[in-house]
Amino acid sequence: MISTLLVANRGEIACRIFRTCRELGIRTVAVHSDADENALHARVADTAVRLPGAAPAETYLRGDLIVKAALAAGADAVHPGYGFLSENPDFARAVLDAGLTWIGPSPEAIEAMASKTRAKELMGIASLAAAGIAESDLPVLVKAAAGGGGRGMRIVRRLEELSAALEGASAEAASAFGDGEVFVEPYLEHGRHVEVQILADTHGTIWPLGTRDCSLQRRHQKVVEEAPAPGLSVGLTEELHALAVQAARAVAYVGAGTVEFLVADGRAHFLEMNTRLQVEHPVTEEVFGIDLVAEQIRIAEGGALEKEPPRARGHAVEARLYAEDPAHDWAPQTGALHHLAVPAGVRLDTGYTDGDTIGVHYDPMLAKVVAHAPTRAEALRRLAGALERAEIHGPVTNRELLVRSLRHEEFAAARMDTGFYDRHLAALTEPAPDPYAPLAAALAAAHGRSRFGGWRNVPSQPQVKRYAVAGEEHEVHYRHTRDGLAADGVRVVHADARAVVLEVDGVERRFAVVAYGDEVYVDSTRLTALPRFPDPTTQLAPGSLVAPMPGTVVRVAEGLEEGASVEAGQPLIWLEAMKMQHQISAPAAGTLTALHAEPGQQVEPGLLLAVVQPT
Repeated sequence: MISTLLVANRGEIACRIFRTCRELGIRTVAVHSDADENALHARVADTAVRLPGAAPAETYLRGDLIVKAALAAGADAVHPGYGFLSENPDFARAVLDAGLTWIGPSPEAIEAMASKTRAKELMGIASLAAAGIAESDLPVLVKAAAGGGGRGMRIVRRLEELSAALEGASAEAASAFGDGEVFVEPYLEHGRHVEVQILADTHGTIWPLGTRDCSLQRRHQKVVEEAPAPGLSVGLTEELHALAVQAARAVAYVGAGTVEFLVADGRAHFLEMNTRLQVEHPVTEEVFGIDLVAEQIRIAEGGALEKEPPRARGHAVEARLYAEDPAHDWAPQTGALHHLAVPAGVRLDTGYTDGDTIGVHYDPMLAKVVAHAPTRAEALRRLAGALERAEIHGPVTNRELLVRSLRHEEFAAARMDTGFYDRHLAALTEPAPDPYAPLAAALAAAHGRSRFGGWRNVPSQPQVKRYAVAGEEHEVHYRHTRDGLAADGVRVVHADARAVVLEVDGVERRFAVVAYGDEVYVDSTRLTALPRFPDPTTQLAPGSLVAPMPGTVVRVAEGLEEGASVEAGQPLIWLEAMKMQHQISAPAAGTLTALHAEPGQQVEPGLLLAVVQPT
């Protein structure tokens, strides 16, 4: 029996595994980088071990340090979570060689399936050779052979883009997974991403646990997942189950794993097998009423599964909440997370708590929010409502995208595919802040000032406040009167520092207001209080290119120097942040009049990188 378990991971998945361990009575050990010294996963574990001598972005890829930490802390088992070393056969071998229990499949099974190229060969599917790609093969997908989560993936629609796509995908994969191998496969424009969760024990029993649909993806990263996959025929579902079991048996698989497919025109096309727990595993847990982590542990202890899996019930949907800014090409966001809470009735899996800092080194996912209900329609409604009412005080997030996606007619009718966001992203991210949010913020800020100090018997100029909302400035006016605060067009029913009630067209509207310095949150709207008269010294020249997030300059376009002519959209600078590369391009055709970026440079948000003088 396992008594002490180390999780070779961080953040949300480490916290989620620790939760199950506490329920089973197993002691827990966390590992952390210097950047994660005060992270939630390091605080909630029974014991935490610092991993020394490695840069924060590389720390969780150091298998040698993690094995030493397990032995030093007295752990007798290691769970890899997902990402990082979870699909690294050498790490699994090192754990076993140290006399520890490995919570996962054998190193041989990982070796066979963790590389997507070798997995395809095992299933009798050949990858395309990059050197032989022709126009007729396009579009194609360049894909990392190791890892997942959208890292190291590029769609190529023109042959001249292939070389850059191979280079960029390889660099991103090497940074995220420690393996820069990439391959090329056909890209099906309108397929659905469907997967099968499997669970296999050491006694030969394999459970195919239904299906999941993960078609809503942005930049190949899953955003919304659900179980079961809607609209599949009984015959296709049985075929997917059979193929998943076939893949597991081919490598004598043990533990939890996922077999992924692209479904198009009623046919299933094998993509890969992930030899680990998936980010979206909670939807399967909710539908089948099981704890997959607990099952992983029992299987590692030699326990046997029942002959048949439990029966599925209802429908579950998961949304990934990311700290990213849609107004700035979805750049990852960092900073203080003041408050995060969701209404009762939904599941929240997160690696953060109030007051934590979202750093630059790791994935920007804040949380996963999961709703389960008897029907798909009810689950979608419950999740959308919970996200809309969630209190998220901190960096900008993709919350609005999630709510609108769940309520979109095409998604609600289960007519989506992996091109959903290619068609609808612009409409789904059109800013639509509450028009009364700035006024509510101003009235809340005005509360507490002396009623008689602000009120004048003779009417005078109104008070003025300015706020930035979704990249736009809003100016609001209000007055102190004998009867309290007043504003044109509405009746101020109540106003204090935390709540404002306005009567608009005869209907009372209530606003919850929370301020953290100049950051103000009115219900779901994030505002920034601005000075009444902007400081002219802070204005940037037209054509200025600034860093959208903290990160590292990894590349500057070859031959780029001041005085060079550039074309609109021409890539100039590449930043790496949170394991992903972000391209900064010329906003217009013109002349590069300033270049301050150089490879290896650490940058902060707003730092001037270059200036393009438009022609």
